[in-house]
Amino acid sequence: MTDDSTKGRGKSAVLVRRAASYALFVALGFIIGTFVTLPGNQSANSFVASHVPLIGGALDATPDQTANLKDFWEAWNTLRTRFVETHASSTIPDTQKKVWGAIQGLTASYGDPYTVFMPPSEAKVFQEDIAGSFSGVGMEIGVKGGVVTVISPLKDTPAARAGIRSGDQILGIDNHSTEGMSADEAVKLIRGQKGTTVVFTIMRDDKVSTIKVVRDTIQVPEIDYSLDQKTGIYHIALYTFSANSADLFDQALTAFRQSGSKNLIIDLRGNPGGYLDAAVDIASHFLPKDDVVVTEDYEGKQDNIVHRSVGYGDLPSDMKVVILIDQGSASASEILSGALQDHHVATLVGTRSFGKGSVQELVDIDGGSLKITVARWLTPSGRSISDGGLTPDIKVDRTQADVDAKRDPQMDRAVQFLTTGK
Repeated sequence: MTDDSTKGRGKSAVLVRRAASYALFVALGFIIGTFVTLPGNQSANSFVASHVPLIGGALDATPDQTANLKDFWEAWNTLRTRFVETHASSTIPDTQKKVWGAIQGLTASYGDPYTVFMPPSEAKVFQEDIAGSFSGVGMEIGVKGGVVTVISPLKDTPAARAGIRSGDQILGIDNHSTEGMSADEAVKLIRGQKGTTVVFTIMRDDKVSTIKVVRDTIQVPEIDYSLDQKTGIYHIALYTFSANSADLFDQALTAFRQSGSKNLIIDLRGNPGGYLDAAVDIASHFLPKDDVVVTEDYEGKQDNIVHRSVGYGDLPSDMKVVILIDQGSASASEILSGALQDHHVATLVGTRSFGKGSVQELVDIDGGSLKITVARWLTPSGRSISDGGLTPDIKVDRTQADVDAKRDPQMDRAVQFLTTGK
């Protein structure tokens, strides 16, 4: 574990408590709620996915006297007294399973794809998943507009090699329709043994196609950086916000300073996010001390939490920065991009980001897990990241034809902006 005190990083207790994604996309290929509340002082540099605690034990069980449950009990008793098993139906659930089903229905009624209830059997699998290493396809998914959607396939993973792209809508998984599915439900179908095949029915550009992906052990790429000798522009491509990303970005910035370049492109395209403290730490290289990076907005249900720049002050004052984003840029990518855009430190080039900016909390309910959205992320100017994502300052598309021809008009436009100012 890195000793941050040797680097002068005064991360607050709030930052220590909070981490971004579970990083389950490494093995399972989905986004399960990009940020999660972690009680207690836990190291921000530890792999939070290995020990996600559950909050519980002191929950309010007082009946809501304003709720008329007459219809519910009528349905309950009608099913109990009238339902007849057939060969096409499942067995009659016991009372506890009925209660779990009722909670799942109540949770689903909120219409938030990141607020879900997992009965004990599913909660146990969930805890095992985030504690271990599994094979998968190497992509992250979420629910957008009610449709299971690919946020991003990670570089050099089975999903990327098979042709899965950010923004692809997943209509089916192994002949199972995803209509009405949550991301958590979809991952149960995606997950499987290394070497086995999962078949996706994909909607892209109003065309439906089938893509087969062979599951494998996923090695997550983290960062690439180099100086373009022809243009004099320095490039840093960050593929995820891991527990190591702050240190890796430090190394990249050291190389950037040593290069003598004053022009920097940070490529966050296809970066599905990760640890919050990594995003705040990276932003601290570009922003003065105490500048707001992002705010946790609890809409009055508790005090908001504001995450501020540490203010490293280690970059040239006359440098110019471009950040590349696309619909595969999510969560921590959006926090960093939104902060530098709002503070007029960087120009965003590309397409609108994914729009995943909410905080989830895990609540233990008698062995089950209620994952509930408790806050949203606001950029320094007060924009909600979840409200459609970030809009680039310079909009540039990159089509499938561009990808096939190995053209990158977004990168070209960023280079043009840095070299001409236009």
